[in-house]
Amino acid sequence: MKKPLLQLPFLFGVGGSIYYCMELLWRGYSHWSMFVLSGICFIIIDHLNRTWKKGHSRVLLMALCSLIITFLEFITGLIVNTWLGLGVWDYSNHAFNLMGQICLLFSILWFFVSYAAIIVDNFLYRFVFQETFSHISSIQK
Repeated sequence: MKKPLLQLPFLFGVGGSIYYCMELLWRGYSHWSMFVLSGICFIIIDHLNRTWKKGHSRVLLMALCSLIITFLEFITGLIVNTWLGLGVWDYSNHAFNLMGQICLLFSILWFFVSYAAIIVDNFLYRFVFQETFSHISSIQK
């Protein structure tokens, strides 16, 4: 499906804004890099959500989204926290962390956040873009 020219920047902005606000509520602060990372993640979730075959497991989709988010968080952490030394986050005190950039707890959290992102994505397509697709929003085993 070909997307209109402004649709991807809109999705990027929505994903970035929602996550930025979530961090403000959760931690009391955020960083512009989190806006960029979450905007990119939301576009990827949108693409996976749009191309996921009807009848395939939504739980598997959420797991895939969680893995992708975790991978991108690791790469972003290496750049922003390690290479640039900005110290945006540090998971060193969490169990099962990798270089303080990712940890199991947040990978599990991304699984559930991805479900919320899928719902928001479906909402945007239905009510903003006025498009639908046949397997909208239900979680299948």
